[in-house]
Amino acid sequence: MKNLLIITALLALAGCTQESQNKIGRAVQNWTGTDGILEVYAGDKLVKRFLGIDKLSTASGTDSGESRPYRFGYGTLDTNLNGKVDEGEKKVYFEFSDYSTSYVFHESPS
Repeated sequence: MKNLLIITALLALAGCTQESQNKIGRAVQNWTGTDGILEVYAGDKLVKRFLGIDKLSTASGTDSGESRPYRFGYGTLDTNLNGKVDEGEKKVYFEFSDYSTSYVFHESPS
């Protein structure tokens, strides 16, 4: 019975459009988390790194509901850029614009 259910789910997924498959994949990632990393570069030099990001969200207008031109999320600011969460490094809110890659806004971890 369990195998039949799995086979049915796989066949249903195969019949979906690519866009539908992407939506399903994103829904699963939103539920399970992705533990992502966001890196910010100035030229070829790494200047900021956020660890443990579950997802990046698109901001939407309070009244209009329309998408705003920036993304936001929460992650641990890797202050020493060693690629791991060390004692004293804190989870912060951050956002970055669709129009510019020259800045990332984030709250102070202290």
